[in-house]
Amino acid sequence: MTGPLLNAAIIGAGAISLRHFEGYQLAGANVVAFADPSEGTRSRRETEWNARGYLSFEEMLEREDIQALSICTPNAYHAPAALAALRRGIHVLCEKPLSLDLAACDEMIAAARESGAILQTNHHLRSNPAVQTAKRLIDEGRIGRVTFMRLRQAHDWGGAEEVRGAFGSLQASGGGTLLDNGCHMMDLARHFGGDVRSIFARMGTLKFDIEVEDTSVASLEFESGALGSVENAWTATGWEESFAVYGSEGALECSNRLGDPRLRFVSRSLGSGSWGQTDETWYNFAGLENSAIAHHRSVQAFVRSITEGAPIVCTGEDGRESVRLVLGGYESARSGMSVGV
Repeated sequence: MTGPLLNAAIIGAGAISLRHFEGYQLAGANVVAFADPSEGTRSRRETEWNARGYLSFEEMLEREDIQALSICTPNAYHAPAALAALRRGIHVLCEKPLSLDLAACDEMIAAARESGAILQTNHHLRSNPAVQTAKRLIDEGRIGRVTFMRLRQAHDWGGAEEVRGAFGSLQASGGGTLLDNGCHMMDLARHFGGDVRSIFARMGTLKFDIEVEDTSVASLEFESGALGSVENAWTATGWEESFAVYGSEGALECSNRLGDPRLRFVSRSLGSGSWGQTDETWYNFAGLENSAIAHHRSVQAFVRSITEGAPIVCTGEDGRESVRLVLGGYESARSGMSVGV
């Protein structure tokens, strides 16, 4: 591949933006500009990225000729930036959650439809090779009918004594671990098991002095009748990202908790009567322990959708659904009741 496929820009030049920048580089795109309110961040990224920095995204959109845009701001600012770009016909890759309310999500989806621009939600786990393989095996019927799943994403902010940046602010973030980590898990739940009928959630603020929850557990009932558990925390020592999907004829399991993550496919041969004895197939993926890879792959998929017409790996509608489930979880936690979604 020679030369850039398209010109891209990034709004919000904090930590996650680096994964987007790297993804565009790998896709052959050219990041020409970015916007961030911090003078120090702008100065650093201008040097690192060799790109033009702007104080406001409005000025950047007015002055730059770009075809693609990543939005990596705090959650509260996703919708205004996305709408401004989509209405100009600029393709948008928006970090999760798509927005903080469903009306804003609907407005973003409508703006993309009207302009013909692509709106992709960056639920990057859909681009994780273990997730992609598990999804293929489920779709092929290899584990039979899905009956139960357990999804978990939990960490402790690297042992820090405080929650990083704006994540602990209700106004800026809109929620805690159920929103931040849980929206990824809710998307994965739908990806593996289809639409969700109801949710029951519990949460608490148990470690940090913040305005949002740092621990949550949610139970899901799928339209198919399957059940699921979504567990998220900022109170878990270390880092865990895992999923297990159980079916009537087999199971799929993947976790990074006990070493490099591998996907395990479990089934039974006819006549096997031992409780613990199963047939096993292991899938190993080079570099799967590097969480940046799925982010890179998600950005690369976004570029392919623009340049080649490839299917969008996670649409605006998908992003809306994960927000809907998270909001249902908050309503359930407030009411103490199961909530239909």
